Amino acid sequence: MKLNQITAELSILSQSGGNPEISDIIYDSRKVTEGTAFVALKGYATDGHRYAESAVKQGAAALVISDDLDFDVPPEVAVVKVKDTRFALALMSAAFFGNPCRELKTVAVTGTKGKTTTTAMLAEIFERSGIKTGTIGTLGIVFNGETRKTDNTTPESYEIQKAMRDMINAGCGAMVLEASSIGLKHSRLAGCVFDAGVFTNFSNDHIGGVEHKDMDEYLYCKSLLFRQVKHAAANIDDPAWREITKDFPGKVTTFGFSPEADLVGKNDRLLSVDGFIGVHLETEGIRELELNVGVPGKFNAYNALAAVAAATFFDLPDEAITEGLRSAHVKGRVEPVKVPGNYSLLIDYAHNALSMENVLTTLRQYNPNRLITMFGAGGNRPKVRRYEMGETSGRLSDLSVITEDNSRFEDVMDIIEDIKTGLNKTDGKYVVIPNRKDAIRYCMENAQDGDIIVLAGKGHEDYQEIKGVKYHMDERELVAEIIKEIY
Repeated sequence: MKLNQITAELSILSQSGGNPEISDIIYDSRKVTEGTAFVALKGYATDGHRYAESAVKQGAAALVISDDLDFDVPPEVAVVKVKDTRFALALMSAAFFGNPCRELKTVAVTGTKGKTTTTAMLAEIFERSGIKTGTIGTLGIVFNGETRKTDNTTPESYEIQKAMRDMINAGCGAMVLEASSIGLKHSRLAGCVFDAGVFTNFSNDHIGGVEHKDMDEYLYCKSLLFRQVKHAAANIDDPAWREITKDFPGKVTTFGFSPEADLVGKNDRLLSVDGFIGVHLETEGIRELELNVGVPGKFNAYNALAAVAAATFFDLPDEAITEGLRSAHVKGRVEPVKVPGNYSLLIDYAHNALSMENVLTTLRQYNPNRLITMFGAGGNRPKVRRYEMGETSGRLSDLSVITEDNSRFEDVMDIIEDIKTGLNKTDGKYVVIPNRKDAIRYCMENAQDGDIIVLAGKGHEDYQEIKGVKYHMDERELVAEIIKEIY
């Protein structure tokens, strides 16, 4: 593709060096190859302009810059100067990949909490409607049964545009994305007009350091999403909803438990039946439904309402919504695993005291016969984390099963002794089973009717790190193996 085709939507301050054919767009100078366009981004710790000369030596056919360069650029290399290279990268990437956002049904979800769960719910609803769907967010870029790891919840714009094109090539008809405030701040979503934008909630987070200077900036960055969506849905029960959506030119569809909402939730209650743990609620207004949501915690009723509101923009059928919400889950986040017997087995990523407290407190609300927590702790990490996890599990669990996690370069038994230090501050019962598969087997073989068992710490991870080596280990596979061996 010619450079001028890629930069057609940019506000260019100056340009020199002709109109070369561009083989790819690169923003990491180490990846520059012959014929590529190098975009010099300013990061937290470094400035891409410092590597522009190196990019030329590696064969870059064009440079996109915002600052003057301190070397003489060869006349055959094109130089495009713009005000903001991050914004330029987004528009260039959209053009380079053929504006894939226009070929998909797209939803972007923003908010302090609930983005990952709402994204998973919506994706499952689309799938149940017969529309193959990809997602981009905390768990990476996910489509076609595969996951690509990403560094950020909302990746760089080039990665997003490439992912959407790959999704289309794989047969996807929809894409649901988590729009983080940082991603919006740095123009990673520029170049896209989403079919729908969803606001879940707003609370104190991401303030300080390299994130946001204060709550006003945090709120403003989230509001940026609603300048680039065709339809908007917002949680009416969160006071920030009006400010977040103030730049949306049309009517905002509201959801919540307030009777003033366009989609009203009612009669919500916790649900635990035959190993199914979730939330029941009903809706009225723009959609009248009875829903059993397969994600634990009463707060997930709001995420379900958000998903229903967004699904309504696409006129997706009631059956797809009800089935999708019943089966939706986030990999590694209180993820249910089907087991024989009248008990519940959940996999969760909780790997510190705060996340463990949140998960176990939520599950306590279901009044299980016993709440059993199996966990370990990572090696080469602060010991205080182990003490705190032990104390938290001892306080909230009926039984703690202590085992291995990513021990890294430490001895598993030393880590377990540190966990026991915290446990011994409580009256909580515990057993020690160092091998993780054996620990899972113990939990399953000794499960009683009505128990909730949480396998904590690994979540979506599919490996175990020991002495610098990552070995494949997926707890879902271990559970399946144990079921075959026991039954």
